[in-house]
Amino acid sequence: MATVPEGPAKAAPDSKSPLLLVMFLLGAVLLQGPVRRALGAPVMQSWMTVFVAVLVQALPFLVLGVLLSAAIAVFVPPSFFARALPSRPALAVPVAGLAGVVLPGCECASVPVAGALVRRGVTPAAALSFLLSAPAINPIVLTATAVAFPRDPEMVVARLVASLLVACAMGWLWLRIGRPDWLRPPARSSYEGQGKGAAFWGSVRHDVMHAGGFLVVGAMAAATLKAVVPAEWLRMAAGNPVVSVLALAILAVLLSICSEADAFVAASLSQFSLTARLTFLVVGPMIDLKLFAMQAGTFGRGFALRFAPATFGLAILVSVLTGAVLL
Repeated sequence: MATVPEGPAKAAPDSKSPLLLVMFLLGAVLLQGPVRRALGAPVMQSWMTVFVAVLVQALPFLVLGVLLSAAIAVFVPPSFFARALPSRPALAVPVAGLAGVVLPGCECASVPVAGALVRRGVTPAAALSFLLSAPAINPIVLTATAVAFPRDPEMVVARLVASLLVACAMGWLWLRIGRPDWLRPPARSSYEGQGKGAAFWGSVRHDVMHAGGFLVVGAMAAATLKAVVPAEWLRMAAGNPVVSVLALAILAVLLSICSEADAFVAASLSQFSLTARLTFLVVGPMIDLKLFAMQAGTFGRGFALRFAPATFGLAILVSVLTGAVLL
């Protein structure tokens, strides 16, 4: 008799599913007129055009970058970096920064990789230089930047130079003033101990869902700026060199777009100068909301509270100077 009530109890959740589906379809039918009129408005058509264009352009680079960064994080042992880097910390910093050119990695992967390097004995300054450079100057990101700015190829060079300078400068700054008690030993990676296949696909699923969500938010923000915000407001912000640079630097922090896709968002902000958009491209892969949370979780809150503001300020300064010379 104890088994009699179990049947209905188990079936109850499933019995609600058809009802919810019917209610959803009924609501869609009843509201199709207002929805069609809203989507047919010129503002919404402009919004949808920009939103879809950014997504379609950025998605292939995002997926390719996630696959490559997962492969490097899982299949390239951290001991490889320890063997490849010079023993002198001052020389290891630029070598680690240049390693980002040939080793693709998005922000989501660069933080745990840098943590693994520190755990394996790599000098923290070199690990931090790699953490900043890998998402900013890898081949996927530079190719995406070239595609997003076909009429401004100097943006690719400017992004490479500015990002590499910031990464190396932050590494050398840590060597100069960094203290061991500011950097908490990173915890063991969640993928350690798993098979390589499971770790690879686990990393891919995590990064696609995580970075893909931020890409959608970034595309929505870019579309809103283009279609909803009054054009005179954007012209006023873009017309002031100081305000335009600071505005896009703060926007890069808030949007937290994956570096494989941020160039297409920057390209859509055509009201702003190339220098302001360069600042957006340099700041975003180095410090944003999700990166701050990941750095605090990996290296400690005290580290993140010191490292993030310094990176933000230096990235703006180097971007402006690089833009003045190359753009």
